[in-house]
Amino acid sequence: MKTRNPRNVELFLLVFSLVIAMAAYASVGIAHDGKLPAGMVGYGGGLAVLFVAAHLALRRFAPDADPLLLPCVTMINGLGLAMIHRIDLALGDRAAASGSSYAPAAPPQLTWTAVGVILFIAVLVVVRDHRILQRFTYTAMLGGLVLLLLPLLPVIGTTINGARIWIHLAGFSFQPGELAKLALLVFFAGYLVIKRDVLALASRRVAGIDLPRGRDLGPIIVAWAASLAVLVFERDLGTSLLFFGAFVALLYVATERLSWLLIGIALFLSGSFLAWSLFGHVKQRVDIWLDPTAHYNDVVGGSYQLMQGLYGMGTGGILGKGLGQGRPDIVPYANTDFIVAAVGEELGLTGLMAVLLVYAIVVQRGMRTSIGVRDAFGKLLAAGLSFSMALQVFVVVGGVTRLIPLTGLTMPFLSYGGSSLVSNWALVAVLLRISDAARRPAPPPTSSLQDDKTQVVRL
Repeated sequence: MKTRNPRNVELFLLVFSLVIAMAAYASVGIAHDGKLPAGMVGYGGGLAVLFVAAHLALRRFAPDADPLLLPCVTMINGLGLAMIHRIDLALGDRAAASGSSYAPAAPPQLTWTAVGVILFIAVLVVVRDHRILQRFTYTAMLGGLVLLLLPLLPVIGTTINGARIWIHLAGFSFQPGELAKLALLVFFAGYLVIKRDVLALASRRVAGIDLPRGRDLGPIIVAWAASLAVLVFERDLGTSLLFFGAFVALLYVATERLSWLLIGIALFLSGSFLAWSLFGHVKQRVDIWLDPTAHYNDVVGGSYQLMQGLYGMGTGGILGKGLGQGRPDIVPYANTDFIVAAVGEELGLTGLMAVLLVYAIVVQRGMRTSIGVRDAFGKLLAAGLSFSMALQVFVVVGGVTRLIPLTGLTMPFLSYGGSSLVSNWALVAVLLRISDAARRPAPPPTSSLQDDKTQVVRL
């Protein structure tokens, strides 16, 4: 029976994703102006060129890669662009009413989308085999640490909204921590491949759990201390949580020891309590999470943003107000930290759950790639990339819906921000490269009789 070409399936789903993105963009224009947006044909053509180019790159350089990943991230990216454009229109109307000006965020986001797709193609062209990355295990560690430390430099480091996670060069602002995440995941995977046998050794058994040896606690203690250092010096709760969570998850996957997971949870809880006790900005976010109504009118660090986001999602209800018919401009930073609230208001609980389902498909296909790939490094790297996206989505949605305190992270592919968008396109490219190796048919084994004949001929 002839198997279906995965690239043809991908092309069909890619066209469907583009139709969804363009329908969202058209709905925004019709709701705001009563007609289709000007330049819609050029906008749609530009998106089609970008994403079809990514598809052709996969068809040429990774023909066996998973056919669902690219259409899923294309759909999220396209919906994000439409949502950012919708928020631009609302903020522009508000600025015009007050006699001020507003710089739209959608055009820069479209430019960053193009940069991300170009980087996506470049990764596929340069990295022909994901196992090559294992050679750069400690180089990736050094690069990741340097990227994390760049915002602390006095000349280029910039503090925005209380967090020192930005660098400013040649008129551009960038978050190096987003690229540091990829570099450190490569380091974690490469390091744990080498050390997993040692880390899997048990010293004694307590309550049915094999505890690791005391001498092997060094890596997780170092990761815990480094995540706290990010929290202290850069005041970045989100990156600190993502960094430590990804390491603990990979440590568990590598060793299959429940004890490491429990130790990681214990260290996380102790670190959280320590941060709450010592750092005012962490305590402030926890207080807002526990009792937002008490801090609604606080001038600095109040719960106005959180409460307005909750009100907006409550207004949206099950089916939403409709694209272009809500009031996302009331929520501060609606196109970055709180774009989930804007989606919930205008698309309702149904639309928000549909978006989260697409994220779940991306994570599931990544985990399936981790199971299917044959080498240990690929398994750990694919699991780390998938888990980091899942954790980031959970932290963002949990913060906006008041399940957990706010962290300041942005939704991958959906929120405004070039740093996050570009790095996530690179993440998906690496995941597709591993998927290509996992789905590639294994070479047929050579029969023993054929080996014997070959040996006789050689003799």
